[in-house]
Amino acid sequence: MNAPHTLPSLRAVPDDEGVPVSVKIRERIKSQRERFHANDNIAEFIEPGELEQLLDEVAGKMRGVLDSLVIDTESDHNTQDTARRVAKMYLNEVFKGRYVHEPAVTEFPNVEHLNELMIIGPITVRSACSHHFCPIMGRVWIGVMPNEHSNLIGLSKYARLTEWIMSRPQIQEEAVTQVADLLQDKMSPDGLAIVMEADHFCMQWRGVRDLDSKMINSVMRGVFLKDANLRREFLSLVNNKKG
Repeated sequence: MNAPHTLPSLRAVPDDEGVPVSVKIRERIKSQRERFHANDNIAEFIEPGELEQLLDEVAGKMRGVLDSLVIDTESDHNTQDTARRVAKMYLNEVFKGRYVHEPAVTEFPNVEHLNELMIIGPITVRSACSHHFCPIMGRVWIGVMPNEHSNLIGLSKYARLTEWIMSRPQIQEEAVTQVADLLQDKMSPDGLAIVMEADHFCMQWRGVRDLDSKMINSVMRGVFLKDANLRREFLSLVNNKKG
């Protein structure tokens, strides 16, 4: 998403009553000509109190899905409140990264002019494929080559920022690129390298049902692209820690 905009409020529109909150949010996004793909963050378009309204709306729509699946949500004690549980899970947990702002991260100047390779990981990541909404469970390693002008961030913040990106319906290739873009913007290092290895339940639980296959991909930026020895050192250290 680009820099925050001054958004037109729809609250003053006389016929606002009865309009689903998802429609209001979607119209704000469209008025700013922004995207709202599954892996985009739309927090800046959600007004205070609307997330709770959105949860109610999603729960209602989910009850309709269960009805269409011919599941008895009235007398089946196991599914009576499933629609609301699923809505809460989507908005407050597994897709939370779409609806909340980026976590606050304190950036520190590189006082000691550190310019050696740093590797953070493995960071456990949980996401969902945007094709089938099936879980993606994996690990991420992040390599940073700072320069004297780079900002440094606390170790835990790598995990928080990665989780914020991953908590959206994603495909792995784009998720890793989003993490790289975010860290590059915050730290401005000379080089950035990210490797992700994950199990995809859309392959294991359904479809081909292959339990052993994983997806491994990487993104290299800056000196990691230009310096083969540095890239080899990073990948060697990551592979040694994979076990």
